[in-house]
Amino acid sequence: MRRILHIDMDAFYASVEQRDDAALRGRPVAVGGRPQGRGVVAAASYEARAFGVRSAMSMARAVRLCPGLVIVPPDFTKYKTASNIVFGLMREVTPLVEPLSLDEAYLDVTENAWGERLATPVARGLKRRIRDATGLTASAGVAPNKFLAKIASGWKKPDGLTVISPGRVEPFLRQLPVDALWGVGPVTAGKLRAHGIERLVDVRTADAGALRASVGNLADWLRRLAYGEDDRPVVPDRAAKSSGTENTYPQDLTALDTIRAEVAGMAAGAAAWLARRGLQARTVTIKVRYADFTTITRSHSAPATGAAADLCGRAVALLQKTDAGVRPVRLLGVSVHNLQGADGGAPAGWLPFETDGPVHAEAAAASDRAGPTHDAASDA
Repeated sequence: MRRILHIDMDAFYASVEQRDDAALRGRPVAVGGRPQGRGVVAAASYEARAFGVRSAMSMARAVRLCPGLVIVPPDFTKYKTASNIVFGLMREVTPLVEPLSLDEAYLDVTENAWGERLATPVARGLKRRIRDATGLTASAGVAPNKFLAKIASGWKKPDGLTVISPGRVEPFLRQLPVDALWGVGPVTAGKLRAHGIERLVDVRTADAGALRASVGNLADWLRRLAYGEDDRPVVPDRAAKSSGTENTYPQDLTALDTIRAEVAGMAAGAAAWLARRGLQARTVTIKVRYADFTTITRSHSAPATGAAADLCGRAVALLQKTDAGVRPVRLLGVSVHNLQGADGGAPAGWLPFETDGPVHAEAAAASDRAGPTHDAASDA
């Protein structure tokens, strides 16, 4: 029986800003772009969330929901500094730390440097150390596997500690909606509900054909999750599989020369990223979103390279396979894929993904009587 933690910093970007500026404390804060353009909310404080403001929402809509919203531009240098401290504390407990983003990670504490037999004291102690070192709060989930631990960490935010002991797994699962399953977003959840699959446990007895029609080759995986089964180990080092940049413009781009220059600049940035890590890429992909929100991608693969001139040339050439310059362009993106080391080997290390998105489990309505224990001792 493994003992897994999922640590998730609370409203991370916004919390860092509130920590560093006393005038922001207690106020609704959103980190992101300007509402006058096409800014998007990267993170929202809990005061802002009370008004319905959420990550990935347009900032213009966020301001409509919360007229008193304080908008702060992101400062990733500060967020990375805080993240490094948090991950340093995690790795003092166990080397089995699997980062998911700047602000969340899995830990396998079945064996740990503190000599604790149970995971709950480890989670409680780690939360305390994070608060003391950074002035920030984290929520923790404790469970026998990664799937359950992640749901648990979002169960009672902020500053929560939720434990799903082995004996409470089944009653916990029985109160979850189907969209608590990994990989089931609003669209897929709608498809499942159209087949009468409302709750997570309904997946267990769902018609195999209906399930596959809704989720494709995820059907078998979701059925295992519906029984609370997840044997994936905590992987401390994840190889970077890709890197990219995209930008939504305040005004649609119509001049092809401008679009080419934007794409070339993004490709040059990707080349610099590869150079800093001693990597090369086989595939270059561009993303184009037109003014009507139609979005396309175009890719080109060739022998691996890290040369900026080559990557920029390939990215710009891909524009010929689009209607850029004919149709107004709202968003552009460039990414590199199929990475390898400069010596031809597989890349090592982990690329942190800068996000502070919501946890779907927070929306699950449930009774505490049948749910997990909150900050309580258990056999987890």
